Formats: sequence, C-alpha cells, structure tokens
Amino acid sequence: MIKENIKKWHDHINGEFPGGFEELLADDVIFYSPIVFSPQKGKDLTTLYLMAAGNTFGGDNSKNRSFQESSFKYIKEVLDGNQAILEFETQIDGIYVNGVDVITFNNQGKISEFKVMIRPLQAVNIIHEKMQEMLNQYK
Repeated sequence: MIKENIKKWHDHINGEFPGGFEELLADDVIFYSPIVFSPQKGKDLTTLYLMAAGNTFGGDNSKNRSFQESSFKYIKEVLDGNQAILEFETQIDGIYVNGVDVITFNNQGKISEFKVMIRPLQAVNIIHEKMQEMLNQYK
C-alpha cells in the first residue's frame, strides 16, 4: 500500500495528481517544519506550508516555479509499512540544500504526518528566509 500512496505524492509533485492536497492530506495531518518550532496541525495549515515549500524549493530564481521546473529532485527513497523517507536535493540562490521528507500515511491512504529535515546550516538559513517570504504572501 505504501508504494501506491507514495506514487500519489510523486504524481502531485510532477503536476499529475488532480486531487492535490485536498486528496492527499488527512484532515488531522501534522506538519513538522525545519524552521518552525511547533508542529502545524490540520489540513489548511499543512497545505499552506507545503505550498510555500513548493515555491521555495523550486531552486535558483524559482519564484512561483513548480517542482518539475526546478532543480529539486528526490535522490533516495525508503518505504516501509505506512512510512516513506524521501531524500531530496536542490539549489537555492547557489546554496546546496539536502534533506529528507518523512511521510506517514493513515489507514485511509492519506498523509497523517509530514516531517521535513534539512542540512547544511546555510540551507536551513536560506530556507528560513525564503519560506518566510512565501508565507507572508499567502497571509
């Protein structure tokens, strides 16, 4: 089941999943950001953060570029039970960004937890700056 569920996520990233976040996310999903101390709870907040991340992680000069138009790519994938760990990399303003998405699915095949971890420190700093800009646009 995890393979089918994570395929939906990849399809979404590639712009090929028409249901989008509404279909992918559980109502009570929890999002853990590398730049915000407290977990973000609920579909609306998680959608907001994932949309901002999509624009932020678009790569160099990526304002409002989609993942498929950017340098963002998943480079490793570990699937087990109802969890997926997806390692990614991209470039933002010339800074190398490496991280992982830890995605947990519930029994209905919806994302119930989404955790992002990033390295190195310069990447965390640029992500913080760019995410803040994107989130301010959505508010």
